[in-house]
Amino acid sequence: MPRTFSGTVFSNHEGVALPENGCGITVGNFDGVHLGHREIVARLISLVQPLGLPSVALTFDPHPAELLHPSLARHFLTTTQRRAELLLSLGLDAVFVLTTTPELLNFSAEEFYSEVLCRCFHSAAIAEGEDFHFGRNRQGTLSDLKRWADRDSIELTTVSPVKISGTAVSSSRIRGLLEKGDVTDANELLVFPYRVEGQVEQGQRRGEELGFPTANLGGVCTLIPQDGVYAGVATIASGARHGAAIHVGKNLTFGAANKTIEVHLLGFSGDLYGQVLQVEFFQRIRATEKFEGVDALTKQLYADVAQIESLSQLNLEKPQAQRVSLSSASFSG
Repeated sequence: MPRTFSGTVFSNHEGVALPENGCGITVGNFDGVHLGHREIVARLISLVQPLGLPSVALTFDPHPAELLHPSLARHFLTTTQRRAELLLSLGLDAVFVLTTTPELLNFSAEEFYSEVLCRCFHSAAIAEGEDFHFGRNRQGTLSDLKRWADRDSIELTTVSPVKISGTAVSSSRIRGLLEKGDVTDANELLVFPYRVEGQVEQGQRRGEELGFPTANLGGVCTLIPQDGVYAGVATIASGARHGAAIHVGKNLTFGAANKTIEVHLLGFSGDLYGQVLQVEFFQRIRATEKFEGVDALTKQLYADVAQIESLSQLNLEKPQAQRVSLSSASFSG
């Protein structure tokens, strides 16, 4: 008996449904959406455009690791919606997010191929990286996929890893760089600069008292870079972008116990409480430190802002993923 799958489809267009007449597909977690992912998407699009077929990405929510290894706390690089935005910005027609269930994770490789790729998505072409595995315990290999695809006249293209400084680009490599605070090198591997998103919450208002009002970001559910002071850009609800001085960590001078993300928007005055703020990281300026008093802290803040102003101005016009009006709908098949 055929299985039924469900999830959400994201697109720049209304009315996107499961591709009954065939599609080109790539499957993966796509965490962060990096240069390797971009290469796979580009190859997929070049494969299906001459055939007049849509190009789609298939990903999963929640991340399979959350069901398979729930005890291992892990912060991902992107939310599901952010992944969809980034993937669509690369030219895909749709991003299908399959609801991850124990039944799905228990599929053998051949079951995943036949039930998901063939019956559900009617795949006519598939593009994957060389390290692609699928099915229960990642048992399926590219050799398996090629054997079945050849049998069913499905075109399969394999994409070699993109290497930067001699090492393959991967989500885990990017995660490691961010955990060390090396946002500059991490951004070299990403399609767009690393970004976190959260809602502005009430803080202690110490920054305002010092002449540097900050927006305190709460509810951030993706990886937060190592503690430090960063140059970046913040986008407010209206879409306006401002250079930003970003402090990540405990406020050591005041003996604060909790780690926070405080964002000072350069040249901005206004009320941001309750707004969702998107914050891009471009460069780590220094580590957090404890100062002898308010005067020493204030002096350092002036120096930080002076340095960050020039850096942020350079980054305000950098290309960013378009803020698309995503159409999302449930699907089942």
